[in-house]
Amino acid sequence: MQTVDGSIHTPHYIDDEYYQKLVSDFSGWRRADREVTDPVFRDSCRRFLDLEARFLDEVRLEDWLKLYAPNCVYWVPSSAEGGDPRKEVSISFDDRRRLEDRIFRLSTGAAWSQRPTSRTVRLISNIEVYATDQLEIVMVRSNFQTTEFRAGETRLWSGRYSHRLRDVGNEFEILVKQVNLINYDQNLRNPSIIL
Repeated sequence: MQTVDGSIHTPHYIDDEYYQKLVSDFSGWRRADREVTDPVFRDSCRRFLDLEARFLDEVRLEDWLKLYAPNCVYWVPSSAEGGDPRKEVSISFDDRRRLEDRIFRLSTGAAWSQRPTSRTVRLISNIEVYATDQLEIVMVRSNFQTTEFRAGETRLWSGRYSHRLRDVGNEFEILVKQVNLINYDQNLRNPSIIL
């Protein structure tokens, strides 16, 4: 990214090591022996996903961003399982800085793709929680359907979320959110909402 003074600045945490860990973290994590069955903990994960969905539906984007860790990624792959974002085109691959830019742009009211602003409602179901090698980090898989209404048109977005969450006491923070659309290989036109 080129700054105002002409110097080149890249995100401080997205490097080859980060990509390798991302690919590793999102490979083979859905294992029966790692499924978390504690209903209280699973419900806390569900409530967190519900909160994230509510912030997005209410266009409370600053509150939504506060759910994310400082070193985070929002990733919408253009393949069924995600693969390797270094080798595949992604529909969206946003680090913290890009998320902040996106929210700023949307808050100006001048983002043509959101004039008028979309109205959305999100449904989340089939939530599964999996332990990782790190006690404070879990992987959460869920199905979603987002209905978007804008400018007289209704669109449906459906697929699977994979959240990598860190337990930080009485709450979670999102390290990575991967959005796997069921129609990833079709013409998506301009997905102008945060899925």
